[in-house]
This record gives sequence, structure tokens and C-alpha cells, in this order.
Amino acid sequence: MSVLSKKRFHDEAAAFAYVESIIWPEGPFCPFCGSVEKIYPLTGVRTKPSKKHPEGVERHGLKKCGECRKQFTVRKGTVFEESHLPLHIWLQAIHLLCSSKKGISSHQLARTLDITGKSAWFLSHRIREAMRPKSMAPFGSDRGAVEADETFFGTDENVPTKETKYRRGARNMNKVLSLVDRETGQVRSFVVKDLKINTIEPILMENIEREALLLTDEALHYRATGREYFRMHRSVNHSEEEWVHKFHPAWHTNTIEGYFSIFKRGMRGVYQHCSTKHLHRYVAEFDFRYSNRIKNGVDDEERAERTIAQVIGKRLTYRRPDETANA
Repeated sequence: MSVLSKKRFHDEAAAFAYVESIIWPEGPFCPFCGSVEKIYPLTGVRTKPSKKHPEGVERHGLKKCGECRKQFTVRKGTVFEESHLPLHIWLQAIHLLCSSKKGISSHQLARTLDITGKSAWFLSHRIREAMRPKSMAPFGSDRGAVEADETFFGTDENVPTKETKYRRGARNMNKVLSLVDRETGQVRSFVVKDLKINTIEPILMENIEREALLLTDEALHYRATGREYFRMHRSVNHSEEEWVHKFHPAWHTNTIEGYFSIFKRGMRGVYQHCSTKHLHRYVAEFDFRYSNRIKNGVDDEERAERTIAQVIGKRLTYRRPDETANA
């Protein structure tokens, strides 16, 4: 039987019950006043009649707070808020996006879910926002190894048009700096404006423990920071085709290069184009799937559950889907 044959993917009441079990594991709470007592369900309530639904539509999962007297559902205060799509369609989209190793395009999502392309595009962005982690503990605890490297994708729209037109190369491309913690298998990526030391150093210092072993390639912007702030810094010289350090087989950046291969295959093969202002969300999507992969003991279903568990407080509006980029 297909995974998508499960009841929560087709029945709205089952979908609400499933999401409530993840977001409210200890019972519902009021998103308005925070009360956890005197909250009771409202059954049989329907929306106003319309041409499409002459008898209205049943409002599943509706609750009322006995303290502030306001009504709400589990959608309130999440990426699901004010969405006209049924919750079971949301669950299908989340599962598809979480289970596709290299992503799924908005056009494909629209055809699969039978919704408009615009709805699928915005739906995808809201799910990517839910994938973004809220807390980020430093990598490399217990003297572990952390790989750092950068990659390039597409054209940086912030570079002046004249420079982009007459110059080619990494300078005019979007730049992504990534860190991989070998012990936990987690990855963390950042869209950066340039690769200067003043840009790279704060990211390394905020996201890597001082006791960690920093592993990079021969790039100059890692040298001073690696030597001054971390327990040890070792590098391999890719320009001379040195992929593994000649003195130690564990000193390399092959792990993060493997992540970049997945990222680029997805961006070029599935999404094909991404503007600079939206790139941070696509990066968050690939980071989330990689950090929550089978090798780390997370299957597709649990990956989707972890996404749902992070939807609180991450609502986006259609007019400005990039406004919480640095939130």
C-alpha cells in the first residue's frame, strides 16, 4: 500500500488529528492567551454557504478558549494559517517535499496535488520556512571534526548589471558557505555576499566550537581564522588534486563535497533557476533533508513529522515571501 494511502492524506478530520498530535502533544493551548485549561471542541460548525458549497464546509479541528472566548484551530500561528488549501493537501505536499532527495518543483507539485502553480510555489516556500531550524548549537563539540567549504550557484542579482554582463566566474555567482559536523552528520549553510575574511570569520566563530578540528581546502579566507580560533586547522590542496591529506586519511572535505553534489543536482536538475532573494530557503530545504536522512536514523515519515513540529511561529505572507530571511 502506498504511503499516501494513509487516512490523514485524504481525510480532513484525520489530518487535523495528526497535526494536533504533533504540535499539541500535551493537549491544545490557546494561541491568543496561552491558556491550556477550559479549551473545548466545537463540533458541527460550518462555514457560510457559497455557490461552490451551498451548505457550507465543516470546520474541522475548531476549538474555543474558555478564558479569552476566542475560536482557533491548530493552524493558528503556523505556516498553515489563513491558507485556503485543506490540511490533508498540506500533508501530502510536506511528505512529497521531505521524501524527494533532490526536491520537487512547484509545477510538479501543482500537477500532483491538482492546485494552481502559484499556490504550489507559495506552499513550497512555506514548507521550506518550516524546515529552517530555530536554534543552532555550535558544531564540533567533544573535539569533533567540522568541514567547511563554499559553492556557487546561479547569478547574484546584487552584483551590478555591467559587471555581470562583461565578467564571468564565481564573483558574479551566488555564494553558499556550508559546514558539516562529522560526528552528528548535520549540515548548516549560509548564503553570503562575498568570501572575504570579515564575512566568513563571524560565521565560523558563531557556529563552530573552539575545541573543534576545522577541515577546509586551501582557500586563504580560512587560514587565519582556523589557526587563531580553533584547536586545529588542517587543509587539503584541491588545486594540486590533493583530495585527502597525505599525512592523515581523515583530513579531507569529501563529506561536504558530497552534500554539494546533492544540492547542485537538485538546484540545476529540479529547480533549474532560483533568484538570490529566495536562495536561503532552498538552502534550508537541502540542509534539512541532509541533516535528517536515513543515515542519521530518520526516514521519510519522521522527516515530515519533524517539519510539522517546526511550523509554529513561521507564518509567511504572499506579498513578501523573503521578509523573514534574517528573522
